[in-house]
Amino acid sequence: MLKFLYVADPMCSWCYGFSKELVRFLENKPNAELDIVLGGLRAYNTEVLDADQREMILSHWDRVQQVSGLPFNMTGLDKSGFIYDTEPACRAVVAAKILTEDMPTSVNFLAFQAIQHAFYAEAQDITDEHVLAEIVVEALNRADRSFTFDVASFLETMTDVSTKEETRMHFQQIQRWGIRGFPVLLLVQEDGLHMLSSGYAKCEEVAKNFEALFPS
Repeated sequence: MLKFLYVADPMCSWCYGFSKELVRFLENKPNAELDIVLGGLRAYNTEVLDADQREMILSHWDRVQQVSGLPFNMTGLDKSGFIYDTEPACRAVVAAKILTEDMPTSVNFLAFQAIQHAFYAEAQDITDEHVLAEIVVEALNRADRSFTFDVASFLETMTDVSTKEETRMHFQQIQRWGIRGFPVLLLVQEDGLHMLSSGYAKCEEVAKNFEALFPS
Protein backbone atom coordinates (compact mmCIF):
# COMPACT_ATOMS: atom_id res chain seq x y z
CA MET A 1 0.00 0.00 0.00
CA LEU A 2 1.22 3.48 -0.84
CA LYS A 3 1.85 5.71 2.16
CA PHE A 4 2.64 9.41 2.13
CA LEU A 5 3.64 11.81 4.88
CA TYR A 6 2.27 15.30 4.47
CA VAL A 7 4.13 17.89 6.54
CA ALA A 8 1.94 20.96 6.81
CA ASP A 9 0.21 23.53 9.00
CA PRO A 10 -3.45 24.53 8.59
CA MET A 11 -2.46 28.20 8.90
CA CYS A 12 0.28 28.00 6.27
CA SER A 13 -1.01 29.78 3.16
CA TRP A 14 1.17 27.80 0.76
CA CYS A 15 -0.19 24.59 2.29
CA TYR A 16 -3.67 25.90 1.53
CA GLY A 17 -2.61 26.61 -2.03
CA PHE A 18 -1.05 23.19 -2.38
CA SER A 19 -4.17 21.39 -1.11
CA LYS A 20 -5.84 21.46 -4.53
CA GLU A 21 -2.73 20.01 -6.19
CA LEU A 22 -2.42 17.31 -3.54
CA VAL A 23 -6.05 16.29 -4.04
CA ARG A 24 -5.42 16.01 -7.78
CA PHE A 25 -2.29 13.91 -7.20
CA LEU A 26 -4.16 11.51 -4.93
CA GLU A 27 -7.23 11.16 -7.16
CA ASN A 28 -5.99 7.99 -8.88
CA LYS A 29 -4.54 6.57 -5.64
CA PRO A 30 -7.74 5.88 -3.70
CA ASN A 31 -6.18 3.34 -1.34
CA ALA A 32 -3.12 5.41 -0.45
CA GLU A 33 -2.56 6.48 3.15
CA LEU A 34 -1.85 10.14 3.84
CA ASP A 35 -0.45 10.67 7.31
CA ILE A 36 -0.36 14.36 8.27
CA VAL A 37 2.54 15.59 10.38
CA LEU A 38 1.78 19.01 11.83
CA GLY A 39 4.40 21.66 11.27
CA GLY A 40 3.75 24.25 13.97
CA LEU A 41 4.42 27.23 11.69
CA ARG A 42 3.81 29.83 14.42
CA ALA A 43 3.03 27.53 17.31
CA TYR A 44 2.79 29.06 20.78
CA ASN A 45 3.07 32.59 19.41
CA THR A 46 1.83 35.15 21.97
CA GLU A 47 2.37 38.44 20.14
CA VAL A 48 -0.57 40.41 18.79
CA LEU A 49 -0.36 40.80 15.04
CA ASP A 50 0.78 44.33 14.16
CA ALA A 51 0.17 46.26 10.96
CA ASP A 52 3.53 45.45 9.38
CA GLN A 53 3.13 41.71 10.04
CA ARG A 54 -0.41 41.82 8.70
CA GLU A 55 0.69 43.44 5.45
CA MET A 56 3.53 40.95 5.04
CA ILE A 57 1.20 37.98 5.55
CA LEU A 58 -1.45 39.43 3.21
CA SER A 59 1.18 39.84 0.50
CA HIS A 60 1.86 36.09 0.80
CA TRP A 61 -1.87 35.38 0.64
CA ASP A 62 -2.22 37.50 -2.48
CA ARG A 63 0.60 35.57 -4.14
CA VAL A 64 -0.90 32.19 -3.19
CA GLN A 65 -4.29 33.29 -4.50
CA GLN A 66 -2.76 34.27 -7.84
CA VAL A 67 -0.85 30.99 -8.18
CA SER A 68 -3.51 28.58 -6.91
CA GLY A 69 -6.76 30.28 -7.88
CA LEU A 70 -8.24 29.41 -4.49
CA PRO A 71 -10.57 31.84 -2.69
CA PHE A 72 -9.20 34.11 0.03
CA ASN A 73 -11.10 36.39 2.40
CA MET A 74 -8.49 38.98 3.29
CA THR A 75 -10.44 40.20 6.35
CA GLY A 76 -9.40 37.22 8.44
CA LEU A 77 -6.53 39.13 10.03
CA ASP A 78 -8.56 42.26 10.82
CA LYS A 79 -9.74 41.10 14.24
CA SER A 80 -8.53 43.34 17.05
CA GLY A 81 -5.89 41.68 19.19
CA PHE A 82 -5.49 38.76 16.80
CA ILE A 83 -2.63 36.42 17.74
CA TYR A 84 -1.36 34.25 14.88
CA ASP A 85 -0.86 31.11 16.97
CA THR A 86 -1.06 27.96 14.84
CA GLU A 87 -0.90 25.48 17.73
CA PRO A 88 -4.68 25.24 18.32
CA ALA A 89 -5.39 24.51 14.63
CA CYS A 90 -2.62 21.90 14.55
CA ARG A 91 -3.95 20.36 17.76
CA ALA A 92 -7.45 20.16 16.26
CA VAL A 93 -6.03 18.04 13.43
CA VAL A 94 -4.24 15.82 15.94
CA ALA A 95 -7.50 15.43 17.90
CA ALA A 96 -9.31 14.50 14.69
CA LYS A 97 -6.58 11.99 13.94
CA ILE A 98 -7.02 10.40 17.37
CA LEU A 99 -10.79 10.17 16.99
CA THR A 100 -10.64 8.73 13.47
CA GLU A 101 -7.82 6.21 13.96
CA ASP A 102 -10.13 3.39 12.77
CA MET A 103 -11.19 5.34 9.68
CA PRO A 104 -9.35 5.99 6.39
CA THR A 105 -6.66 8.66 6.64
CA SER A 106 -8.53 10.63 3.98
CA VAL A 107 -11.03 11.59 6.69
CA ASN A 108 -8.34 13.35 8.71
CA PHE A 109 -7.23 15.16 5.57
CA LEU A 110 -10.82 16.36 5.05
CA ALA A 111 -10.77 17.81 8.56
CA PHE A 112 -7.46 19.52 7.78
CA GLN A 113 -8.91 21.01 4.60
CA ALA A 114 -12.04 22.17 6.41
CA ILE A 115 -9.90 24.15 8.85
CA GLN A 116 -7.95 25.69 5.99
CA HIS A 117 -11.11 26.68 4.12
CA ALA A 118 -12.66 28.19 7.24
CA PHE A 119 -9.61 30.37 7.85
CA TYR A 120 -8.67 31.47 4.35
CA ALA A 121 -11.99 31.50 2.49
CA GLU A 122 -14.40 32.31 5.34
CA ALA A 123 -12.19 34.41 7.66
CA GLN A 124 -13.14 32.35 10.71
CA ASP A 125 -10.97 32.65 13.81
CA ILE A 126 -9.33 29.23 13.99
CA THR A 127 -7.25 30.19 17.00
CA ASP A 128 -10.51 29.72 18.95
CA GLU A 129 -10.86 26.14 20.21
CA HIS A 130 -14.66 26.15 20.10
CA VAL A 131 -14.69 27.43 16.51
CA LEU A 132 -12.21 24.71 15.57
CA ALA A 133 -14.32 22.05 17.23
CA GLU A 134 -17.41 23.10 15.28
CA ILE A 135 -15.51 23.11 11.99
CA VAL A 136 -13.92 19.70 12.50
CA VAL A 137 -17.02 18.00 13.90
CA GLU A 138 -19.05 19.16 10.89
CA ALA A 139 -16.34 17.85 8.53
CA LEU A 140 -16.08 14.49 10.30
CA ASN A 141 -19.83 13.94 10.43
CA ARG A 142 -20.10 14.83 6.75
CA ALA A 143 -17.33 12.36 5.90
CA ASP A 144 -18.86 9.66 8.10
CA ARG A 145 -22.39 10.47 6.89
CA SER A 146 -23.57 10.36 10.48
CA PHE A 147 -23.82 12.39 13.68
CA THR A 148 -21.22 10.28 15.49
CA PHE A 149 -19.09 13.25 16.48
CA ASP A 150 -20.16 16.13 18.72
CA VAL A 151 -18.53 19.40 19.71
CA ALA A 152 -18.36 18.74 23.45
CA SER A 153 -16.62 15.37 23.06
CA PHE A 154 -14.25 16.77 20.45
CA LEU A 155 -13.32 19.65 22.72
CA GLU A 156 -12.64 17.18 25.51
CA THR A 157 -10.19 15.30 23.29
CA MET A 158 -8.69 18.46 21.84
CA THR A 159 -7.97 20.05 25.23
CA ASP A 160 -6.68 16.87 26.87
CA VAL A 161 -3.11 17.05 28.12
CA SER A 162 -2.12 13.99 26.07
CA THR A 163 -3.36 15.64 22.85
CA LYS A 164 -1.36 18.76 23.61
CA GLU A 165 1.72 16.64 24.20
CA GLU A 166 1.16 14.64 21.01
CA THR A 167 0.89 17.90 19.08
CA ARG A 168 4.17 19.08 20.59
CA MET A 169 5.74 15.80 19.50
CA HIS A 170 4.71 16.53 15.92
CA PHE A 171 6.57 19.84 16.07
CA GLN A 172 9.63 18.20 17.60
CA GLN A 173 9.67 15.55 14.88
CA ILE A 174 9.70 18.25 12.22
CA GLN A 175 12.66 19.87 13.94
CA ARG A 176 14.54 16.57 14.08
CA TRP A 177 13.97 16.11 10.36
CA GLY A 178 15.36 19.58 9.77
CA ILE A 179 12.29 20.77 7.87
CA ARG A 180 11.99 24.55 8.00
CA GLY A 181 9.25 25.26 5.46
CA PHE A 182 5.88 23.83 4.44
CA PRO A 183 4.28 22.06 2.69
CA VAL A 184 6.41 18.94 2.25
CA LEU A 185 5.19 15.68 0.74
CA LEU A 186 7.16 12.50 1.42
CA LEU A 187 6.75 8.97 0.12
CA VAL A 188 7.27 6.28 2.73
CA GLN A 189 9.17 3.21 1.53
CA GLU A 190 11.09 0.39 3.18
CA ASP A 191 14.40 2.11 2.49
CA GLY A 192 13.24 5.38 4.03
CA LEU A 193 11.49 8.63 3.14
CA HIS A 194 11.60 10.08 -0.38
CA MET A 195 10.90 13.74 -1.07
CA LEU A 196 8.18 14.32 -3.65
CA SER A 197 7.79 18.05 -3.13
CA SER A 198 9.09 20.80 -0.87
CA GLY A 199 7.08 23.99 -0.95
CA TYR A 200 4.20 24.67 -3.30
CA ALA A 201 4.21 22.46 -6.40
CA LYS A 202 1.79 21.62 -9.17
CA CYS A 203 0.29 18.14 -9.35
CA GLU A 204 2.27 17.40 -12.53
CA GLU A 205 5.58 18.09 -10.78
CA VAL A 206 4.68 15.88 -7.83
CA ALA A 207 3.57 13.11 -10.19
CA LYS A 208 6.82 13.40 -12.16
CA ASN A 209 8.87 13.00 -8.97
CA PHE A 210 6.73 10.06 -7.92
CA GLU A 211 7.10 8.32 -11.27
CA ALA A 212 10.88 8.79 -11.14
CA LEU A 213 10.91 6.46 -8.15
CA PHE A 214 9.03 3.81 -10.14
CA PRO A 215 10.64 3.80 -13.60
CA SER A 216 8.84 1.59 -16.10
